[in-house]
Amino acid sequence: MGEIKLEDIRVYAHHGCLPEETIIGSDYLVQLHVGVDLSLSALSDRLEDTADYVLLHQIVVQEMKVPSKLLEHVALRINNSILQKLSSVQWTEITVSKLNPPIGGDVNRVSVVLRSSR
Repeated sequence: MGEIKLEDIRVYAHHGCLPEETIIGSDYLVQLHVGVDLSLSALSDRLEDTADYVLLHQIVVQEMKVPSKLLEHVALRINNSILQKLSSVQWTEITVSKLNPPIGGDVNRVSVVLRSSR
């Protein structure tokens, strides 16, 4: 088993419970960590034998475009899409962080972490 990580995927999106959050939007960071058997791709040097990180990135960006009230919902959509589209992925860990959240205090980010496996 191996792992593929996409770190600090920057996305501008429109998530939140407050109406202005979905209108104005905000900056987000996504961390994606997936478990994949890399033994075949390490030997074959073929993209077909691994989880294509370009596709992983596209999934994150596509799901982040769909507005949600909760980060938990966004993380679950990303997770479900990855497991549906990439059979080689055995587990996921997704962190979705909202930068400078409007919570009435000086907070750099709030994050939700979702872990899942087949």
